[in-house]
Amino acid sequence: MNGTAGTAPATAGLAGRIKPGVTNQGVATAYAAGDGNGSCLYGPSDDLMIAAMNHTDYESAKACGAYVSVRAASGAAITVRIVNECPAPCAPGQLDLSRQAFAKLADLSVGRLPISWTLLSPDTAGTVSIRYKSGSSKWWCGIQALGHRNPLAALEVRGPGGWQQLPRTDYNYFLSTDGTGCGGAIRITDIYGQQLTVDGIPVQPDVAQPTGLQFARH
Repeated sequence: MNGTAGTAPATAGLAGRIKPGVTNQGVATAYAAGDGNGSCLYGPSDDLMIAAMNHTDYESAKACGAYVSVRAASGAAITVRIVNECPAPCAPGQLDLSRQAFAKLADLSVGRLPISWTLLSPDTAGTVSIRYKSGSSKWWCGIQALGHRNPLAALEVRGPGGWQQLPRTDYNYFLSTDGTGCGGAIRITDIYGQQLTVDGIPVQPDVAQPTGLQFARH
């Protein structure tokens, strides 16, 4: 396996609704996070400092993997990672925090807590991994990136005509419905325009394959 890092030539509009440097206002609620899995389908997590993003800001899984700093009026602050979606009636700006995370801001009995939150590019350890969805083959595949420091804007595969951007599902996999690029080179772009390109990742469904690469902090 080999990989490279670079920067996309044009970065306008990559951030979507959740933009760097913008403070969002909303309310925090709490949910039972269980083993930490959620709509982003990352799987169980040992770290339950996690949250579900409201449907509007979830933006068809674009918020998946984002780290956000959450602050209450008391001054208490936490950092959580988005691993889930909070469906309606969750309002724009609302975060449904794991009970473990909410408890660091206020007593669970509060129920609804006014908050502000901002996107982070954290000093996190580890590198990006790539995982193919169960049922993937050289004729059809779903591709997921895990462990990325910054939210993803795009995932591309290299086909006969060059790089082809794959559509992203609400469950956080990028689909190649005709098999183009399955098992070949993959390029992911974060919302800052940084690109990581990796080759040599075979189609092994349900296996997280480390790339050795990570996006830089912003």
